[in-house]
Amino acid sequence: MGKAVAVDVLAGDEDWFIAQAQHAGVAITHVIDTHVHADHYSGGRALARRASAHYCLHESARDIVAFDFEPLRDGQRLDVGNVKIEVLHTPGHTLDSMCLLVKDARRGDAPWFVVTGDTLFVGAVGRPDLAGRERDMAGLLWDSLHNKLLTLPNEVEVYPGHQAGSACGAGLSGKPASTIGFERRWNSALNMDRGSFVEQLVASIGPRPSDMDAIVAANTSA
Repeated sequence: MGKAVAVDVLAGDEDWFIAQAQHAGVAITHVIDTHVHADHYSGGRALARRASAHYCLHESARDIVAFDFEPLRDGQRLDVGNVKIEVLHTPGHTLDSMCLLVKDARRGDAPWFVVTGDTLFVGAVGRPDLAGRERDMAGLLWDSLHNKLLTLPNEVEVYPGHQAGSACGAGLSGKPASTIGFERRWNSALNMDRGSFVEQLVASIGPRPSDMDAIVAANTSA
């Protein structure tokens, strides 16, 4: 049906997304940020305006941002042509974090891949301290990982928001993608009980990004 979705757009990349959509002969109908970002300036709203698309965040971001957006809720499904997207609310990195489970109706009903934002990385998980309350947030992250992502089939592909070098987690792999099954077996953070996970994750937190406050202010202001 010639429709497309853009996810976690960096400010300055809007022209690239528009050019790619034109090259593919599709219209961008939704622009989604998996959470309110603290490590980069979002280009999501700017792209949505230019593409006349819906700009989407999880509904809990109403308590964070000072502008209108299309709220997404846990379990909601978006039909974008043959692409079917299920919203998974996965708080932990932030309270509004969500993952996007994608199906391709041309191939079958089984989920194909999951866009995990800053919740699950290849070889690591997201940091839980950006909003404070790091121990509580780490517990929420464990719940999200085990009650949402690790219930998915092993063959589901994983596409995270960052790779090695990001300040949003510790020990990220440089590999851009993985599968639920590989992470289930080899990601050490996924093989701990809840208490051990919280203790180790809190102990591994690195320095906060130096310009985080300015970035968050820009990404939440009207």
